Amino acid sequence: MHVVSTPEAPAAIGPYAQAIVADGWVFTSGQIPLTTAGQVAGNDIESQTEQVFDNLGAVLAAAGASLAQVVKSTVFVQDLNDFARLNAVYERRFGSHKPARSTVQVARLPRDVQVEIEVVARLAA
Repeated sequence: MHVVSTPEAPAAIGPYAQAIVADGWVFTSGQIPLTTAGQVAGNDIESQTEQVFDNLGAVLAAAGASLAQVVKSTVFVQDLNDFARLNAVYERRFGSHKPARSTVQVARLPRDVQVEIEVVARLAA
């Protein structure tokens, strides 16, 4: 196992790694819409989801992977009424790639953001 860390994504705000690589798999921690300066990006679901994908992309790149290698995502959203708007960003960012996914409405997320996403990706052989 090795820890993935990049200054291109916000630093962990607790005792965890941005991602772990183990046996050819990348497991990211949940990314919330923080900028690298630690500020919440935007106040709507679209801008927050965009920032989450920017962060995921940076962490995956540091691990030697990309969104195209994601096999599973888990989406935590504060309000499922925002699902269609969140999903529009999600679909555009993944393009034709369609990883397996779970989406869960939660009562509260860190820093009171609207969305958090974690992914599992397979490194190229």
